[in-house]
Amino acid sequence: MKFYPNYIDGQWVEAKSGRRYQSINPANGEVLGEVALSGPEDVDAAVEAARKAFESWRLYPAPKRGEILFRAAEILVRRKEELARMLTREMGKVLPEARGDVQEAIDIAYYMAAEGRRQFGHTVPSELPDKFAFSVREPIGVVGIITPWNFPTAIPFWKMMPALILGNTVVFKPASDTPIMAALLVEVLEEAGIPKGVVNLVYGPGDTVGEALIRHPHVQLISFTGSVESGKHVAVTAAQHGMKRVTLELGGKNAIIVLEDANLDLAVDGIIWSAFGTTGQRCTAASRVIVQRSVAKKLEEKLVERISKLRLGDGLLETTDVGPLIHTRARDKVHMYVEIGKQEGARLVVGGEPAMEGELAKGAFYKPTLFAEVKPDMRIAQEEIFGPVLALIPVDTMEEAIKVNNSVQYGLSSAMYTQDVNKAFKAIRDLATGIVYINAGTIGAEIHLPFGGYRNTGNGHREAGQAALDAYSEWKSVYVDYSGRLQRAQIDNQ
Repeated sequence: MKFYPNYIDGQWVEAKSGRRYQSINPANGEVLGEVALSGPEDVDAAVEAARKAFESWRLYPAPKRGEILFRAAEILVRRKEELARMLTREMGKVLPEARGDVQEAIDIAYYMAAEGRRQFGHTVPSELPDKFAFSVREPIGVVGIITPWNFPTAIPFWKMMPALILGNTVVFKPASDTPIMAALLVEVLEEAGIPKGVVNLVYGPGDTVGEALIRHPHVQLISFTGSVESGKHVAVTAAQHGMKRVTLELGGKNAIIVLEDANLDLAVDGIIWSAFGTTGQRCTAASRVIVQRSVAKKLEEKLVERISKLRLGDGLLETTDVGPLIHTRARDKVHMYVEIGKQEGARLVVGGEPAMEGELAKGAFYKPTLFAEVKPDMRIAQEEIFGPVLALIPVDTMEEAIKVNNSVQYGLSSAMYTQDVNKAFKAIRDLATGIVYINAGTIGAEIHLPFGGYRNTGNGHREAGQAALDAYSEWKSVYVDYSGRLQRAQIDNQ
């Protein structure tokens, strides 16, 4: 059985305790490999390596840093199929989606590689004569990156690529459920020529390894993607241990609004993909459909027809539409919410139980589920389920639909289907989410635009695009006075 060690200071090393754990395929229970089970002492070693490497990496010319990231993208292109197949085995998503996950990592690597030659500051006129004013970006230092299991290639690269191109060094703690994908990503960076100590990898649970990283006095920034509850803990703990900068990308309770003038067949395509792609295990997954009453019954019928035909199975099989949940605990949580929905009075239309037939009994499968006649204040319409459960919420008007959309604690992604351009632009203005789609589902963000949301979805920072650079850099304003005399800004300039 293959063993995946930590990566610290350019070396693949055992955890100091010598302990290991197994990575399991959620589709069938297959053991994929053994992984180092790290502890706080491993975090200490990784942070010290990153701290030492920072002094030289921050001085490494940014265009040269970009060349390393570009080579990493090229290696990912070459190894895309291999990585995608392992991703499907370790996380469970169907193979076409796994390829898309790897493609996102490729895209962000290419994009941020180019930032090596365009980390633009600002040159502005001074308010005083014979004085020059400009601003530049500078790296922060050691960045702790804590990532989830649902996008085990895309999200780590979303975080690492902007951190690295700016001259920061990284300690990477992946989710315990997808450690092998983390090892493969670090292998790619190693092959691309990343200097030793610039990227370090430690595996282990959040309450030990993650906690040690958050509390470490020499970590300047924590970038975390996960639940709201965990995100709040990260923010508080980081503030108590050195006032670290924190970037949080947390939950979602995303909705698709379907107006009575919508192309219903197109809307159904978007709803099915958004609700049941990745088995609903996306922060941008659609778990609510807010539909005008005049077309609610017709939309429900079309959805039932499509949902009933979705095929569950191993994500490597071409016949599979929906893969497993990440583990049986997640399956049990989904079923708990289904029971809550029934108790609240929502009408269960289809699904609503674990899939235990034949080979499916070996994995963590749940039947795609649809509730109708859901009220906006029901728990299944308010709380993040993170599984293949969809709630149909009837409303009378577009204004009511927007109000219902904005009524949850999250504000990540929203969508509206309409043929009326006036309604579309009103929705763009009034939907209180960080991402808005018109006549498309709630998933499909592109890496050159900011990714993130309002309210409890995060703390205001954004992943991807130019906005990501702000999270991983400090602004330095510079004034050069060549007048040869004392000039007092705001005093001499009256």
